[in-house]
Amino acid sequence: MCFGGGGGGPTQEEETVAAEDRIEAEDAERKEVERRAKQKRKDISDALEASVADAGARGGSARRSLFKNIQQQGTGGGAAGYLGRFT
Repeated sequence: MCFGGGGGGPTQEEETVAAEDRIEAEDAERKEVERRAKQKRKDISDALEASVADAGARGGSARRSLFKNIQQQGTGGGAAGYLGRFT
């Protein structure tokens, strides 16, 4: 164990350069995060707009009930839901 002597550690100039490098790296990282967030917002908006446009072409995106009778096209009526089986 050696508690003294040896090197004195980094000089003031080295500390200043390291601090400037850290600041530059943080700025670059912040800009990249902002760019990714902006791109993500744009992608989400585009996806939502496409989803709304597709819903109109399909006739809506309503969920079908599993509990009630559902009238379907074809012969013989519709598909029975859960409640239709026991009533």
